[in-house]
Order: sequence, then structure tokens, then C-alpha cells
Amino acid sequence: MVLGTLLTAAAAGALVWAARGPDAGGPADGRRAGGEPPRAAASPSSTASSAAERPLAGRTVLVDPGHNPGNFRHTAEINRQVDAGTHRKECDTTGTATAKGYTEAAFTLDVAHRLRDLLTAQGAKVVLTHDADRPFGPCVDERARIGNEARADAAVSVHADGSGTGHRGYHVILPAKVAEGGADTGPIVGPSRALGERIAAGFRAATGTAPADYVGGGTGLDVRDDLGGLNLSTVPKVFVECGNMRDPEDAALLADPAWRQKAASGMADGIRTYLTR
Repeated sequence: MVLGTLLTAAAAGALVWAARGPDAGGPADGRRAGGEPPRAAASPSSTASSAAERPLAGRTVLVDPGHNPGNFRHTAEINRQVDAGTHRKECDTTGTATAKGYTEAAFTLDVAHRLRDLLTAQGAKVVLTHDADRPFGPCVDERARIGNEARADAAVSVHADGSGTGHRGYHVILPAKVAEGGADTGPIVGPSRALGERIAAGFRAATGTAPADYVGGGTGLDVRDDLGGLNLSTVPKVFVECGNMRDPEDAALLADPAWRQKAASGMADGIRTYLTR
């Protein structure tokens, strides 16, 4: 009786194995090795939730902190002439500063870090042109090249302006259509404008500040053909002048960490709406 029972059980097991096929693997009850139950497939709702939380997954964004805190120690190097597409110009500059000595380079690096963190949290791969990890630069042509080589879906150069006292507000600089020397911005003019418009809208909503009252005719947008970082870009790119460091009211905002977080949030919102449109 014992032998018959064993043979019957063996035969039943063989039938189950045959029914499941030799490649099915694992126990007949569907449990994984070690006795663990099979993992449930992700439900459509959980997949949708993940996509909503990480809407920029698979996207690459270049964030370019304008200038470099070490530039002032390397005047000879940053004054070297490089190709700006339509002409030659200085490798880089030191940038501006507030009357109290808060530098544009310090501002742009801080905002770039905040922007990187916000975009990364949404799933984007963020490439920085520098992280104060080099003595100076990079030069304007290299800044464009870094974004091109990364094949960035969007590129944003963070700056603060150095206009006269009494001039206030932010503006976004867009590339003009140029085809001269090493510059050919034709393919990126339209996408860059779309990116710039969304960043300008996001920036205003997040910070509550108004568009510049001294450039752009109140639109918060300005088109230029003299910036190597735009002229040499082959990916959609804009410059964001977050405010005027030479105006005391704007300077107070730019020096405020809470306001800088709002500025980064506004830019991130604009980038997101552009990339998910």
C-alpha cells in the first residue's frame, strides 16, 4: 500500500510536470524557489502613478551655472578669445555681484543645485556644465558642447543680470536665427522659444516677480545673436536672467535662499511643461 501510494503520487507529479512543460521551472503550485509566492505584476494604476511622480524619466536636462567662482583668479585664461559662432569673444567672465558682494557665480551655482535636485526628483538625468570643480570656466563654446554631447532634451543657463539701479525683473534670453561661422541655430530656434516661454511663465508664477522692465518690452523674453552658449548649441537652450543684481530690491530677493528655491521651482515647472507637452 505504501509503495502503491508513492507510485500514484509520482505519476500525478509527472502528469503535472508534463502539463506545465519542461521549461516551466519551479514548483507546481506556482511558488518561486525558496517557497516564496510569485510576485504580482504591477497594476496599471501603480504604473500610471509612477509615471505621474517621475514625468521626466528618460529625459536629459543640461543645467549651466553661469560663470565660475574661481574665474576672478584666472583673468588671463578667461580673457582668451574663443569661437562664439558668429564672432570671437572672451572664454568667460567673472559675472556681476550685488553691492554687498554676493556674486553672480555663487548665485548661479546655488540655484543650479536646487534646480538639479527638483528635476532629478522628477526622474530626469541632469548634466551640469561645472560644479565649481574646476579652477575656471568652462568657456562659452565648451558649455554649448557639453549640452550637445549629452544630447540634452532641454538646456538652461542660469544667470543674474548686472544692469543699472532701478532696472528690475527677470527675463529669458532666446537664440536668434543665425547661420554663420560655426553657428546654425535654425533647428533650435522654435523649440528654444517654446522652452523659454514655459520657463518665463513658470518663473513668474513661482516667484511672483514681474518680467524685466528694461528689456523685452514686458514679455520677459529677449532674443540675442551674440551669445556663444546659444549660437553653438544644437539642442533647445535658453539663458535665464533671474533678476538684476545691481538693483537693491532685486538684489535682496536674489540673496534670499527661500526666493532662490522659488526661482528653481519656477524653472523646473517650465522645463517639465515643455518636456511633457
